[in-house]
Amino acid sequence: MFSKSISVFAIAAAMATGPATKASADAGDFVAGALIGGVVGHALTKENQRKKATTQRSTTRTYNTLPSTQEGREIQASLNYFGFDAGAVDGQLGRKSRNAVSNYQGYLGYPVTGVLSPFEQNLLISSYNRAQAGGYATTQQAAALPDGTRGLLRVYRDEMAGGGTTTASAPEPAGTLAAVAEPEQTAPSLPSFMNDGAPQKSLAAHCNQVSLLTNTNGGFTTEAKMTDANFALNEQFCLARTYAIAEGQDLAAKVSGYTSQEITQQCEGFGPALQAQVDALSYESEDTVTRDVGAFAMSTGMSPSQLKGTARICLGVGYRTDNMEVALASALILYTMGEKVYGELMGHHLAQGYGTTQDPTLALQWYEKSWDAHNAGQKAAFAPGQPERNALIHKAAMQVGGAGDQAGSSVTPTAALPSFSVSD
Repeated sequence: MFSKSISVFAIAAAMATGPATKASADAGDFVAGALIGGVVGHALTKENQRKKATTQRSTTRTYNTLPSTQEGREIQASLNYFGFDAGAVDGQLGRKSRNAVSNYQGYLGYPVTGVLSPFEQNLLISSYNRAQAGGYATTQQAAALPDGTRGLLRVYRDEMAGGGTTTASAPEPAGTLAAVAEPEQTAPSLPSFMNDGAPQKSLAAHCNQVSLLTNTNGGFTTEAKMTDANFALNEQFCLARTYAIAEGQDLAAKVSGYTSQEITQQCEGFGPALQAQVDALSYESEDTVTRDVGAFAMSTGMSPSQLKGTARICLGVGYRTDNMEVALASALILYTMGEKVYGELMGHHLAQGYGTTQDPTLALQWYEKSWDAHNAGQKAAFAPGQPERNALIHKAAMQVGGAGDQAGSSVTPTAALPSFSVSD
């Protein structure tokens, strides 16, 4: 294990002169981000160099390195649920799993390669999670579709694109919980723990509820049909979270020699390393926070590509493990390194109060930077096939916090949406 007294420059030098060695980290060992750079960033850089040297790989070789055991299990379980026989859920993506992937791709009209693209994998796993969370309502919906459970994939895909409808019964108004009431909604009676004034709410549980409401309402809110701006922001927040998890898992799978658990452990150091900057989100301006994060980035001695690659991996880890400190720290790194479209995430967190205090007006500073980056042609960070998201988020955010007059708005306050405190 690295000593707590090792300097940033010593670690950075080790990264430059030799390959990274395995290590486990606690908050003290995570010296200004250098450790995660040595383990994840260096391995990711080597992977990118290897990709440049190799122009073509066989399907078999791709699957030998792509999934972690847990990722493979998620893919197989999802394929089996939707009727594409992947065999035993053992995490090993062999021939039977590849055949199932090919059938899945053919069903949805994608190129049949037997290898999931990041988008195809995200659609598959997020659809499986949504179907599982839907319970009996999902069973009813599948029964009304010509293709049964398999048909849910097309419904969910179309809804993600903003143009689909479901065959569910008449939707309740956005934000209504009665249609999807579950025993877990007694959770508000449990204590809500605080971290430097910020409530510790579970974004994962929140997004499960949002997904159920989206399904009940017949699909995602569109700009033209938006009646509840706050709920529209919640839908887009949870959609961005899903994309971040999928991208992070795809990148982490390319870091050879380290298990998913080891990478998760390394990423847990990102939160403590940038805790002051994450805390500052709740009261400082965008300019001040960005300046401080930039100073941290300079102190690591890591290259921009290492920092950004590591941050993308850890962003997915943060959302997957419901660790808002890790997610926000990672998003801040990406934003400060020039990818301003990630300002959307800080806007969402501030608008809804996950990992920060809730301040829709302060959120606008971050939303605006993201809008400007989109309008300047910067590549979308989430849902690249849905360019209309930018206008929808702009309209919703302005309604929720633009004039600072939520009291006179018809928008349902965030408190009307469920949030759960989760303890280990």
